[in-house]
Formats: sequence, C-alpha cells, structure tokens
Amino acid sequence: QVQLVESGGGLVQAGGSLRLSCAASGLTFSSYVMGWFRQAPGKEREFVAGITWNGGTKSYADSVKGRFTIFRDNAENTVYLQMNSLKSEDTAVYYCAGKSGTLISSSRYAYWGQGTQVTVSS
Repeated sequence: QVQLVESGGGLVQAGGSLRLSCAASGLTFSSYVMGWFRQAPGKEREFVAGITWNGGTKSYADSVKGRFTIFRDNAENTVYLQMNSLKSEDTAVYYCAGKSGTLISSSRYAYWGQGTQVTVSS
C-alpha cells in the first residue's frame, strides 16, 4: 500500500521560511517523479514544483520561482519543499504526489498525500 505523508506545515510570518517533508512508503521511490501541489480556499489545486527521479531536473510554478526549492533524498524515501520569503498568497494546503515515468508534469499523479496546512500571516 502506497503512503505519502507530509509534515512541516504551520503558521509563519510573511518573509519567513518553512520546510515541508513528504515521506513515501510502499513504492519504489527512486523510480518516481515527485511533485508538490497546493490548494488555497476557494481555488483549484495548482502545481508548485516537481523533481525527476534522480533530482536532475526540477520545475517550478512561476509564482514560486526563486523562493521555493524542491529536493529529494532517495535513501530516505523523502521529498522536500524548502519555502523561503513566504507571502500571504502562499497560504494553502500543500500536497505531495508521485507519478511513474521520467517527465515532470502538472497532471497524472497516481499517488497523493493527505496534505499539510501552511498559513502565512501578513
């Protein structure tokens, strides 16, 4: 049974930082593209960042480029999202997701975590 468990969310002031973690089990983690998504109240879920199986390629939404960094540790079956210079508009529930294949995309992720809340106060 595949499980993705996010952690690291919380309340932070604007300009602050948080690091989200997503621990995976039940899948061959090093074979999966991993992504981070977010959903704010009243909005659709959106792609935030993605990373290929070996970390060689990363992709970011324009809204987070230069502020967020995605990276992974295949030995620990964990993917991370380092979020710096947080803004109030980053407030959302953040989800990690995994998909087979070699290309990062904003869709067709087979596995999802339960989400972790990030709240940025202005």
